[in-house]
Amino acid sequence: MAEQGEEVVTGTQVSYIGKDCTAIPTFLSRKYGHFAKRLDLSFNLLRSLDGLEGFQSLEELILDNNELGNHVSFPPLPSLHTLTLNKNQISDLDHLLDSVASAAPALEYLSLLGNQACPNGLVSIEKDEDDYQRYRYFVLYKLPNLKFLDASKVTKKEHEEAISRGAFMKVVKPKESKVASSPDSSSPDLPYTPLPSMSRDPNHHKGVAGKCRYVYYGKHSEGNRFIRDDQL
Repeated sequence: MAEQGEEVVTGTQVSYIGKDCTAIPTFLSRKYGHFAKRLDLSFNLLRSLDGLEGFQSLEELILDNNELGNHVSFPPLPSLHTLTLNKNQISDLDHLLDSVASAAPALEYLSLLGNQACPNGLVSIEKDEDDYQRYRYFVLYKLPNLKFLDASKVTKKEHEEAISRGAFMKVVKPKESKVASSPDSSSPDLPYTPLPSMSRDPNHHKGVAGKCRYVYYGKHSEGNRFIRDDQL
């Protein structure tokens, strides 16, 4: 685990990236929890979010490229509007969405790319655009306030479909197998985040540069980044 003092703080943004920590260091909440509005814990080995309860003012939480699984739970985060969980070990979509809905009622931006719970080409070549669209309807049924999901903006039509049919679009949790549970076969071993590169600290991990081999669907695929409020 990385030693205290290796965090990067800029205004109300706290970054603790690429430290191989399996838990959130207690000193982070003790020093910054009272004012941090953006917390980036990507490229670690997190398996739980114990300690996150110390960040009551969070508006953005970045958890990409960790080892968070189906038992992940969130403390109350009333101001959280942006959450990214890309490239983790989540396969139980229903449980995750219930936890997020309860903890973050103000959430507007969510990204789950690279998890088995998100059925697209990132995790399985057997999944197609229809599978992914049904997933979107179910997520929006559970989180009706979302404006942006994964790599694209939520449309008015999607919201309408989610209201009328979303409850019947539940994504079945994939069956576990020795092959699927292998760390070398669950998904491509590449870092991923839909956020602009400026949100990552290039001095603290090596996953910034390089060609991306992921395939995305839809006309909004280029860029794969969040649309900020001033772009809506």
